[in-house]
Formats: sequence, structure tokens, C-alpha cells
Amino acid sequence: MERDIDLLTLLPYIHPAELSYQEWVNVGMALKEAGYTASDWDDWSRNDSRYHPGECERKWDTFQGAATPITGGTLVQMAKDRGWRASFDDGPGYELGWDSIIGSKDGVLVDTGWLEGKEVHEPENWDPVKDLTKYLETLFEASENVGYVTESWERDGRYLPSKGHCDRSAGELIEQLHKYGSVQDVFGDYNPEVGAWIRFNPLDGKGVKNENVTEYRYALVESDCMELEKQHAMIRELELPVACLVYSGGKSIHAIVRIEAGNYDEYRKRVDYLYGVLKKNGLQVDIQNKNPSRLSRMPGVMRGGHKQFLMGTNLGKASFREWQEWIEAATDDLPNPESLSEVWEDLPDLAPPLIEGVLRQGHKMLIAGPSKAGKSYGLIELCCAIAEGKTWLGWQCTQGRVLYVNLELDRASCLHRFRDIYTAMGWKPDNIRNLDIWNLRGKSVPMDKLAPKLIRRAAKKNYIAIIIDPIYKIITGDENSADQMAQFCNQFDLVCTELGCAVIYCHHHSKGSQGQKRSMDRASGSGVFARDPDALLDLIELEVTDGVRKSEIDKEKIKLCCGYLDRNAMNWRDEVSQDDACVAHKMLEYCRNRLCREVNEELLREVSEAEKAVQSRTAWRVEGTLREFPKFLPKYLWFDYPRHRMDELGVLKDLEADGEAPPWQRASGKAKKNAEKKAAGKKQQFEDAVANCNAGEPPTVNDLVEWFSDTGTEVAKRTVQSWVKKFGFYIDKNNGKVYRQPCGEEKA
Repeated sequence: MERDIDLLTLLPYIHPAELSYQEWVNVGMALKEAGYTASDWDDWSRNDSRYHPGECERKWDTFQGAATPITGGTLVQMAKDRGWRASFDDGPGYELGWDSIIGSKDGVLVDTGWLEGKEVHEPENWDPVKDLTKYLETLFEASENVGYVTESWERDGRYLPSKGHCDRSAGELIEQLHKYGSVQDVFGDYNPEVGAWIRFNPLDGKGVKNENVTEYRYALVESDCMELEKQHAMIRELELPVACLVYSGGKSIHAIVRIEAGNYDEYRKRVDYLYGVLKKNGLQVDIQNKNPSRLSRMPGVMRGGHKQFLMGTNLGKASFREWQEWIEAATDDLPNPESLSEVWEDLPDLAPPLIEGVLRQGHKMLIAGPSKAGKSYGLIELCCAIAEGKTWLGWQCTQGRVLYVNLELDRASCLHRFRDIYTAMGWKPDNIRNLDIWNLRGKSVPMDKLAPKLIRRAAKKNYIAIIIDPIYKIITGDENSADQMAQFCNQFDLVCTELGCAVIYCHHHSKGSQGQKRSMDRASGSGVFARDPDALLDLIELEVTDGVRKSEIDKEKIKLCCGYLDRNAMNWRDEVSQDDACVAHKMLEYCRNRLCREVNEELLREVSEAEKAVQSRTAWRVEGTLREFPKFLPKYLWFDYPRHRMDELGVLKDLEADGEAPPWQRASGKAKKNAEKKAAGKKQQFEDAVANCNAGEPPTVNDLVEWFSDTGTEVAKRTVQSWVKKFGFYIDKNNGKVYRQPCGEEKA
């Protein structure tokens, strides 16, 4: 959906001083291509110290078109790169663009459609000298130079200000106003049809350009595009930190707004923020007024029969920082607190389950596991189960539309995997219309960029689940940084909220043995990964013993034998006992005797293939951490390429993961470790007692008994004597004192 954009509204975001020469030329070419004038380019270019009068017009005439012209899209992209967002990006009911940012109506406080105007009344008993004096006293220190203009000149029917003067301080001007009592006598004669101007930031007295500004205190807010009364109401309603409010004598009000920047760079950022808030609230500000050396209307003079008068001083918030904090607090999109008493009898319905007992619709789930755990196959199985309304790993899934975002596989491999899963599961593709696949291999972008693109494409599809595989392709920032990963995971919340569907994604384990870790500690990177989702399913590989592997091979052999006998030997079950039918080698021997040679050869080939397949199977335990449901018992399954199959016989329950010890060993090891720690503490305590109980001299056993007693521990003499030998000391037979055992010696 295309929308008309006034390219001039983009220019405040693109400062010419930051551009190369070619970028500056591109701006001019884009403006000409879109039908704007050379003066538009020239007015904007004046903001650069490299500006030369007349250069824009000379260059403009050379733009004669090209095979691939520079268009307005170039300006749009340049502005977007510097923080601009289209105003319609914030409105309801629009189609998102490829680079649209999804978010709230940040900064919108006033609805202009409901804004009541605030009248502007010219004062009857007007004192021009008093107005101008108060203006100067409010904006300037007495020693600061003030720039002003009373002379004007005409061009194309318009009167423009001259360069003016900047050689007098505010103190001098105020003193002379009091002395002479006339604006003209102090500032000079002016054309009453045109009025006069004044600069609102102090100057160094050497010129009137941006580089001559000594303090970046104020910015000018002026709009000619809104009714005068609504301008007045908007300025008051937004509580702008206005130092002086002046009626221009024409179509606008001039608000001198406190910016209080420490340098030019900060000034630009704050003014951009100010203008951005005003624009979002419907006040189209004149973007040419951004310069700190800009002229504003001087109060205390006449203009075309109207008074340029001071409407007020020190209005709204006291400072820019206070105003900014107020705006951001007043315009956030956070919900208001609610009283539990108001909803106690009418609680909202819980979101229906998507995966029974595990995950609700509209919530988030993470599947974590090591490389080659078949996580992608597991997610494709889940896609198919949701599309068909079948079970997944033993859990019933709600039927609905699902989107699989493929970030890793090439398109052909991905599509073939879906068919392979349907075939392996034995399902008919009755509802594959519920399955959509978004293949992004080689085209993936960070999640903060992907989220709006995903939302735009999924907005009208009514998906109940979106599965993203894998997330390492779209991680923004350092995965070990908690704050960066929190921002990353917030994008999943955004997708859930905007689309009302569940988001399911997978992530890999950290390196090393995982057996000793809890399931929620195994995912690589910050712990945010485990804490953020509403459901975490963790897959850990089990070490399959030779006995379990042989049991699986025997089971496959028996299954194949029974199948061949059912097809080729009538009434064979009458000849084989139930016990023999459960023994693989006996069934193979029976087949050799009962079946013909050709069939036996075919059977043996399949047995050989089955043995290879069983050898390649991997065993897994699935554990979970759930927010909405009670914890489930671990599930055990085989990854039997290309599908996961539940361990229905329970042969995997006694298997352990790499680095994992049996429960009795873990308890024994913990008790042993605690005992060692306790013994080490006792030894240190005894050594301290020997060193300190007798003022540094070797103590007797009685000294040690008394020392422990004084510290609150009653110890028997016999216990102290045993500690002497145990902790590497001995008792001298001559004096009965305790000494440390010399290394390599033993005393009686």
C-alpha cells in the first residue's frame, strides 16, 4: 500500500553536515524528481557550515534526469536510518511495510480531533517596553549578547529580515529601554507592516550563525498549518517547557522552548525529540526553525496592524528533562493497574491449550537439545500434528493453521522432510492446507527486524502457532548477555501479542556434558532462554547399553519374521509356541525351515537393514519446565530417523545421560563430600586453637580443652588427644605440650 509522504518532513532527520558531497547531491536530486523546488533544497542546505549561497540553484539546473534516477525512496531510507518512522506506521488498520516497526503510539498525548482551541487575545493596555524587557530578562543573562533585526528587504513580494545586529548585551538593552522608554529608540526603526525579529540564544558578538551561539538553551516551536487557537491549546496541553510565548502578529504563535543542551550535538538530538513529539501529536512544526541561531518574532512591535506581544513566560514544565520524563510517562502503552475485587467474580477465560498439559494458545515454548537430536524433525512433527489435530510425543494437539519459519534448510530439503514425516508417521495429508512454510535460508535477519515482517505476513492468516527453527540464525546481540537476550525474547512476546498465536522455537545446548545439569540450565547462553518461555522442553541423549540395543534388534527381527510368515505360511502360529514366538533366533530358524530360499534371502536382507537402522537409533529423555501446567514425568523416546517414537516398553527408563550418575551414587557422593568438608573444617579449627590458645606458645591438652570450652564447645580430653594424632600433631612426653608433627617423622 503506497502513501504520499511530504519529503520536506523527512529533512529534519537528515542533517546536511553529516552527509558526504554525493549524499548531499542525492538529496537535491530526490527533491527535484519529486517536484520540489531549488529553494527547498537551499533552505535545508543552510544548516551546514559548508553552505555557499547560490550553489544549490547552480547544481539544481544540472539535474536533467538519468536512466536510474534518485527518487524520494532514497530520502525515505536516509530518514529511516536516522530514526524517522512514517506517521501512518502508528495508526490502526494499515498494512505493515517490509521495514515497519511494530509498537505503541509512543509520544501521542493529544487527539487533535477533540482538541478545543484556546483563544488568543491582544492586550488592550499594552506596554511594548515592558514586554520586551521581560522577554530579555527571561532568556538572557545581563552580560550576554543579543541578536536582533529591525531592517527588512523585499523578494518576490515577501519581506525578509536582514542580518541585523549582535553587538549589545541584554543588560545594555534593558538599561536603555528603561532610559528611553521606546523600542524604536533602542533597537531602531522598523517597518510596522513587517515587524521585527530577535534571536533567542545568546551570541558571541562576532556573528549570527550557529557557530556564534554561546549557549544552546532554547528552540523555536512555530506552526503555520494549524488554527491559531489550536496552536495555543496544543502548546499548553503538551505542557511544553516554554520560557517565552510570543504572538507573531500573523498566523502563528512562537514558543521559545527550554532545551538546555550542553553542546550542539545534544541540542540537535533534543530538538529532534521535541519536534518528533509535536509531529506525532498533530502539530506540524516549521522544520526550518531548528537552528539555534534562528530568528523569532520580537515582542513589543507592530506587524500589519497586529501586536507582536508576550503571551506568557515560564509555562508548562520547568525543564526539558522534566518535560521529557512526563511525556514518556504519560504516553506509554502500559495497561493501568486493576483491582482484583472488580474481576474476582468474573475472571477471564484461560487461553485454550495448544498442546494438552504443556502449552496454551498465545504462549511461548522453547525446545532445547544438543546438535543432531532431531529437533527440526521434532518441530516438523509438531507442525503436522497441529495441522491434523493429532498427538505429538503423547500429547494431544489442538487442530489449526500453523506457520513453519525455516531458517536453516534449503527449500527442497524442507518440503521433502514434511512428506517424509507424514509417511513415517503413517498419516494421511488430509489437512495440509493448514500448513504454511516460510523458507528464509540465506535471507534471515535479526529477530527485531524479522518480527514486523513476520507479523505483516501472518496478520490475516489466523495461525494458532508459529514455529521458528532455529533461533541461532536470528539472535540479536550476545547470547550470554541477560539484558540483550531479554530484548531478543521480547520480540517473541510481540509476535504472540500482535497475532494471538503461540510461538515455538528451538535452541541448542551449551558445550560439554549435560547429565549433571538441571534441564532448564542446559540451553546455551543466558539463563533468560530458560526463564522466558511459558514451556521449556529439554531433550537429553541417553547412553544405550548393549543389552537394550540387542533387545531392540531382536524385536525388529521378530516383527519381520512374523510379517513374512503371515504373508507366506498359513497357520504358522499353530506350529510355534508363544514362548518361541518371542525369541528372535528361534523365529529365524523356523523361517529358514518353513519359507522358500528366495523368501528367506529377502527376509535376511531386511533383517540386515533393520539391524543397521537400530544401530543408528538414538535414545532421548524429554523433561519439562512449565509455567501454566503441573510438571510432567519424564518421557522417553527413540529418534528413529526421520521420526521420534515413544518408548512404549519402558526399556529406556533405567538409562543414563552422559555424565549422569544413578540417584544412589549422587546421594552417596554428596554425603561423602559433606563429610570431607566437615572434617576439613574441624582440622582448621584445631590448628587455630593450637596456635592461639596459649598466647602463641605450645599448649597442653588441658589448655586446648579449656580453649574449646571458652568458645562454647564442650570437648572431652580424650577427644582432644585423638585430634592431636589425627590432625598431624604430637604430645611431648617431657612437658606434656602439643607440637606439630615434623614432616616425614612420627613421634610416639
